[in-house]
Amino acid sequence: MYIEKVPNRNSPPAILLREGWREGNRTRKRTIANLSSWPAHKVEMLRRLLRGDRLVPAGEGFQILRSLPHGHVAAVWGTLRKEGLDKVIFATAEEHKQLVMAMIVARIIDPASKLATARGFGQQTASNSLGPVLGIEEADEQALYASMDWLLARQTAIEKKLAKRHLSDGTLVLYDVTSTYFEGRTCPLARLGHSRDGKKGKLQIVIGLLCSAQGCPVAVEVFEGNQGDPGTLASQIQKVRGRFGLDRVVFVGDRGMLTDARITEELKPVEGLDWITALRGPAIGGLVEQQVLQPSLFDELDMAEIHCPDYPDERLVVCRNPLLAQERKRKREALLQATERELDKVVQGTQREKRRLQGKAKIGLRVGKLVNRYKVGKHFQLEISEDSFRYERDATKIAQEAALDGIYVIRTSVPAQVLDAQQTVRTYKGLSVVERAFRSLKSVDLKVRPIHHHLVPRVRAHVFLCMLAYYVEWHMRQALAPILFDDDDKAAGEALRASIVAPAKRSPRAERKASTRRTEDGLPVHSFQSLLKDLGTIARNKVVVAGETFYELTTPTAIQQRAFDLLEVAIK
Repeated sequence: MYIEKVPNRNSPPAILLREGWREGNRTRKRTIANLSSWPAHKVEMLRRLLRGDRLVPAGEGFQILRSLPHGHVAAVWGTLRKEGLDKVIFATAEEHKQLVMAMIVARIIDPASKLATARGFGQQTASNSLGPVLGIEEADEQALYASMDWLLARQTAIEKKLAKRHLSDGTLVLYDVTSTYFEGRTCPLARLGHSRDGKKGKLQIVIGLLCSAQGCPVAVEVFEGNQGDPGTLASQIQKVRGRFGLDRVVFVGDRGMLTDARITEELKPVEGLDWITALRGPAIGGLVEQQVLQPSLFDELDMAEIHCPDYPDERLVVCRNPLLAQERKRKREALLQATERELDKVVQGTQREKRRLQGKAKIGLRVGKLVNRYKVGKHFQLEISEDSFRYERDATKIAQEAALDGIYVIRTSVPAQVLDAQQTVRTYKGLSVVERAFRSLKSVDLKVRPIHHHLVPRVRAHVFLCMLAYYVEWHMRQALAPILFDDDDKAAGEALRASIVAPAKRSPRAERKASTRRTEDGLPVHSFQSLLKDLGTIARNKVVVAGETFYELTTPTAIQQRAFDLLEVAIK
């Protein structure tokens, strides 16, 4: 017997159960039953039974051997390959290829030590599908270290390829540095220095990051922890000019990076190098003393372009942000009051009956420890004698500083025909994307810190690996912006700003997402990390049915499918 589908003109086809036999040279058949009213799954089960397939009773012969989180792996791995990072990184070293890519993916979905990462790949200890998908279930931490060493040897070539993709002659290059703390005391790179993480007493390393004007990371370099920000600039100029082969470049850096000395000694002598930075407080005060910068400039406008003989062949764009002025006033008052509370303790010490604080030297030593704790000692007048101490605010100096509240001056060598005043200010403010990259690298997503590697090459390789992971994440964030809390309509937000000097505004679309927690099409809004966790609920299930083993993926939800559609990556 068999089942046959018979066309029925304009009506649905007939599903017939038939029996066939032979009479001599002729084939005979007859219809036993009409199954057209049966549901499709019931007809298919009868077809399989007649075909001789083995049917298993419900609840028997079905087993899920392993279920591993897979959706976030598929999203990150798919984006890495879609952006061609695998082709940028690898030549012919097949033995390291899968491991380096696996470490990049793992850094995004589950940042951990190399030992924990290797265990996450293992057949018995896998925490996601990355190990099975890439075929690296037998890799241990020593194999990962060997692949890191191989990756570091290719850093120069890889960065050159990334620069070719994202930088061109005449391009803007955003450059900034940060520091992060180091665990241990045996790495030559780790030195006592300024801690931007507030980890006093911890050894530090300094990280310099080069980005495109859009914030896409291109190159990274690790310096000793006691290296000052300006001291890192020379190597970046050599890198951009020599290694990347760019003749005309505009460096964008903050006032602590592109100092007057660095501009004079390292940028001005090189033809084709321009810069955009900002003046420091004393330099702004000098403009006021020369009456080049006058408060009346801001009676009607919040931005003006001025010229000063001290900065020949350069443009100065003066800006005043009222909100920034209010914040600086509030912060200064808070610091002054905090300092006064500390100084009051010294005053009380000189007046108490028992164990009175006496002696000009002792009182001065105590005051010296306290007066600059909050960096406002310059605003106080101190009077120390052998048995007393008094202080008062220096109203003149405070008023002089307050007059410059909210005022900042952008300094650039770029001609107005290339970037007008508004574009220059916007470009300088673009440094915020590098700061966001540092936040992602250091704490929010990729957790480059704390660093436990002790060998210099391993520290450099670790930081470079994290930069490559951020490269993938940056592209993912650009694509996923419509379903993240990120602003995916920045042009609309810019149109609402009264001036480029005014604080940035989020677009109406971003505000709606933030208030309703829903996207334009009604889907829930995620942060980048919560979306990865959501995608991780798509599991890769190893299933056994009737002795047959196969893999089956969890059916994605609407928001999960939307994420893969935006990434233009298949769930597989």
